[in-house]
Amino acid sequence: VQLQASGGGLVQVGGSLRLSCAASVSGRTFSSYAMGWFRQAPGKEREFVAAINWSGSNTVYKDPAKGRFTISRDNAKNTVYLQMNSLKLEDTAVYYCAADSLGVAPTQDSYEYDYWGQGTLVTVSS
Repeated sequence: VQLQASGGGLVQVGGSLRLSCAASVSGRTFSSYAMGWFRQAPGKEREFVAAINWSGSNTVYKDPAKGRFTISRDNAKNTVYLQMNSLKLEDTAVYYCAADSLGVAPTQDSYEYDYWGQGTLVTVSS
């Protein structure tokens, strides 16, 4: 599985961005993977943001993202999205998408993910 994240950029506090992660898969369908978004801010460890199960029926969010971020997927387009609203300075980070081969349930644990994208930078400015 190859993952390509995009959609990052510079945005002001309170603004919105939508990140996309396009997957290239072989041997299995994209819909068999659970997907997650993680982020890593400068000088900090990578942290979980949101995850979604194979069908999109089950999602989990880290507390700072709840109510502001929405993860979704379009299995026909092999793409997972992260809609980010009401962005804050502390949301500045490189955002990574990841794929979990088990796919059954979304997970916050990075070690459960088998494939990672290259990351897209989100910078929130005042």
